[in-house]
Amino acid sequence: MRTVSLFLTLLLAAVLAFGQSGYRKVVARRGDNVVTLLRRNRLDPSSNLRAFLSLNRGKLGRKNTLVAGRKYTLPRPLLRPVAKRNVPASTVVPKLAAKPSKLSIPLPVLFGPAYSQVSVRDQQLRGAVLYVSTGHGGPDPGAIGKYGGNSLAEDEYAYDVGLRLVRALLEHGATAYMIIQDPNDGIRDQAVLKMDNDEVTYPHQVTPINQLARLRLRINAVNKLKAAHKNSYQRFIGLHVDSRSSGQNIDVFFYHNSASAAGKRLAERIHKTFTARYKRAQPNRPYSGTVSTRNSLYVVRNSHAPAVFLELGNIRNTKDQRRFVVPDNRQAMANWICEGIIADYRSR
Repeated sequence: MRTVSLFLTLLLAAVLAFGQSGYRKVVARRGDNVVTLLRRNRLDPSSNLRAFLSLNRGKLGRKNTLVAGRKYTLPRPLLRPVAKRNVPASTVVPKLAAKPSKLSIPLPVLFGPAYSQVSVRDQQLRGAVLYVSTGHGGPDPGAIGKYGGNSLAEDEYAYDVGLRLVRALLEHGATAYMIIQDPNDGIRDQAVLKMDNDEVTYPHQVTPINQLARLRLRINAVNKLKAAHKNSYQRFIGLHVDSRSSGQNIDVFFYHNSASAAGKRLAERIHKTFTARYKRAQPNRPYSGTVSTRNSLYVVRNSHAPAVFLELGNIRNTKDQRRFVVPDNRQAMANWICEGIIADYRSR
């Protein structure tokens, strides 16, 4: 009996050892986050993130950060790379290509762990294709505002609103592309968003220092995607933050190409939504945002998809800063833009 018991114990230990051998342990490098660690080891972050966090519970830092030099367990054995395909940016679980550095970062990963799960609430935007591009990025932070002892960068706040907008569009059944992408920011609920310079341009191109080169890169990406889609409704949304005198607070302004009737209609629809929402939220405050043409804007002039360019506020003005540093206000702006797009799509 004792012999049988010993045999079963050894057998169980062998099974457990075999099961553990199916997992690899890797050492985090300085600057690594969960996404970069998974991608370097040929694992798709969108489908392996949750398993990784579960396997390494207790080893992670605050907000699931990695500790350089510490060993982490990968969710499963290395996957064999597959050939690269043209995968839409809104695909929830894209296949991993042999050269991940040239892949678009999957949207659930872009949204960050807290917002990676996206539920489709309805199909109000089914068939619509939206391209969302946020201003500056990479080596250029754009306008800088001072908030207490902190610096607020235009590209970080426009990017956060852009991510929230893309997520809202997906919830209503749209196909949406995030043209500027950051591998590790995600949707953030802090007041002060940390500045970095690792933003890339879709699908995964280094963002140039030269401003015109940056604009060409993102518009070329949009125009290539537009040519690949046959949908009749495709729209480009550009999000920026203004930097006027610190004493001047402004409302959200909308610009379009004078030659684009579709761009003008969309700008007017979003503007109408903002006017109504401001009236409800702040009944004693008149809304002074306007719709106008601005053909001098490169993205407005060169986008093949009808374009609307939004200035979300003055990052140097104390009153306008509340529009940016309060996460709920950033979400509200994204929701209102989405509402305007839905209204425009319904009326097409």
